[in-house]
Amino acid sequence: MVRAAYLGAAFLMGSGVGFAADQWISPTPDELKMTSFAKAPGAAAVILNYDELTEDSLHMESHYVRIKILNEEGRKYADMELFQNKGSDGWAYTVDDVQGRTIHPDGTIIPFTGKPYLKMIDKDKEHQHSAKVITLPDVTVGSIIEVRYKGRWDDYWYTLPRWYVQRELYVVKSHFVWKPTTRELHSSDGTSNSRISWTPVLPKGTDLKQTQLPGVNGNAGQLIFELNANDVASQVEEEYMPPVKSNAYRVLFYYLNYRTAEEFWQQEGKKWSKSVDKFSDPSSAVRAFTTETTTGATTQEEKLKKIYAAVMAMENTDFSRARTASEDKANGLKVVKSADDVIARKRGSGDELTELFLAMTRSAGMKSYGMEVVRRDDRMFMPGWLSFSQLDDMIAIVTVDGKEQFFDPGMKYVPYGHLDWKHTFASGIRQTDQGVKVDNAPGENYKYSQVQRVADLKLNEAGNATGSAIFTFLGAPAVRWRQRGARTDETELKRDLKDAVEAMLPNGMEAEVTRIEQQEEYEKPLKVTLKVNGPVGVVTSKRMILPGDIYESRTKAAFPHEKRELPVYFSYEVWERDAVRYVLPAGMKVESAPATAQDTILQSMMYDLKSDQVANTITIRRNLARNGLVYPISDYPTMRTFYNKLQAKDQENVVLQVAPATGTPTAAN
Repeated sequence: MVRAAYLGAAFLMGSGVGFAADQWISPTPDELKMTSFAKAPGAAAVILNYDELTEDSLHMESHYVRIKILNEEGRKYADMELFQNKGSDGWAYTVDDVQGRTIHPDGTIIPFTGKPYLKMIDKDKEHQHSAKVITLPDVTVGSIIEVRYKGRWDDYWYTLPRWYVQRELYVVKSHFVWKPTTRELHSSDGTSNSRISWTPVLPKGTDLKQTQLPGVNGNAGQLIFELNANDVASQVEEEYMPPVKSNAYRVLFYYLNYRTAEEFWQQEGKKWSKSVDKFSDPSSAVRAFTTETTTGATTQEEKLKKIYAAVMAMENTDFSRARTASEDKANGLKVVKSADDVIARKRGSGDELTELFLAMTRSAGMKSYGMEVVRRDDRMFMPGWLSFSQLDDMIAIVTVDGKEQFFDPGMKYVPYGHLDWKHTFASGIRQTDQGVKVDNAPGENYKYSQVQRVADLKLNEAGNATGSAIFTFLGAPAVRWRQRGARTDETELKRDLKDAVEAMLPNGMEAEVTRIEQQEEYEKPLKVTLKVNGPVGVVTSKRMILPGDIYESRTKAAFPHEKRELPVYFSYEVWERDAVRYVLPAGMKVESAPATAQDTILQSMMYDLKSDQVANTITIRRNLARNGLVYPISDYPTMRTFYNKLQAKDQENVVLQVAPATGTPTAAN
């Protein structure tokens, strides 16, 4: 939903806008003695008041929050981070005038007298993110804590509020106000921005109020936007839920001259498309590099594979380190403006590498198109939110032998002809022969993403095991581990893999990574070999009890709650395949083992488990395949029953018993 108002709109009824950020609110007796909150049972804390005022004429935001601490866990809210940022284009948002206090249940007030300390969060060539951190004094269970502060930006800049109505905690009362500038604003291309638009995602019965004060000397009066939202439940947190940004209540403002979403995406999409084509223009340098790259290839498919491999071989600065402008200048390199510049550097950001891929495919005579998509792990695309800021990454589409194929050269280690899972089923805007359009990227089949877990263990009479574990990753899991390795070193990657495997194994078992194979060969499976040892069985006088599948022995219930508020949302389709082989101690045999089981639901999930005995060994084999991503709430009872059954089956044991002694006849004298 998009709504809009002209800055020069007709006069509406005057607004009695008030704001609490410049004065403390005195607590009521009920607030002081509160020990729990009936509307949020078990909550660690609740927000009693949240106020936010944005005043463009002062280039300032005012914030005020009151929080009631209800239990020991809630004391963590005494530590607050007030975020700042600075951009390379001159934009800066800074926090100052920070004040706070703690009020005990008996009414005693302890003011915050310290100074915030600066915490650097991250920094790159485009942005610098930091926070001013404070800790409110003497916070105990039952305290009310209050903080107010100002956020300021430079005089030549204007901001657009984003009102986050729903938060981590239950909000009893919240109040938002924006007083936009009365000046006529222009975008960077000189276009006049005389129209404010907004996208509301709000609880039923909560409406944004728009008023305008009387003007003076024929000038339009102050336009005011105001929102009061009371009794807003905390953000829902459930197992396997869609991204929070796609569900939380909020209002997003922006300046636009477009009247419809279709008009916005068409017109702004044309500008975006033009910039992509300019960057990806097949220059002489691009054509020469493409010719060199595709030498020996005779078909479109062969050429495309060589082009993809050449781009993927370049340094992706999203996974290494972006160079500063001064570093490039010192090396005789100018600002990146075209595919030529990427070739000269042999490196680029993810989007720059994707645009180089487009330039090379076009140079090779292929039809190729750019597409901007959201990262599906962060948010879902909202066509009604008229902002390119929600689009994160560029992927590429190439027509091969009359059929479109999707590629992800900007995401390191993604195999040819596939997309990073965050881009599968993601929506955005793409180029076409007829212009631009909103569209969806395709998904993947479950057979593409696999995790194969094998264990070969030798048991002793005490129930300890020694042996090997081999993990083979394909598709999305392989990309994930390879990308983690690209952002760290070998030692840390081995430690992360060790920790991940030990978290699956029975308590007390240890793992050591001995080999990582094909880490850089992204078209092949990633294979990790580990040594494992430690207690795996429980021994009694006559029996030994072992977990059937050691990789599932500590798994918690996936869906413990009977009811659900949000759809079930998985990251990607996957096929898990386990094989655990036990070599039995001498003198023991299998008394019982998990029986063969198989189940299928919703035409997209399959599970089977079986055991095989050969000589003095027993092998447990398990398969779980899921070929779906999003399941509506109506499917939840069926899904929960399925997972409860399979997880109960996963917990079944192998029971060994002492084999009867076999007498050996002796010769008669």
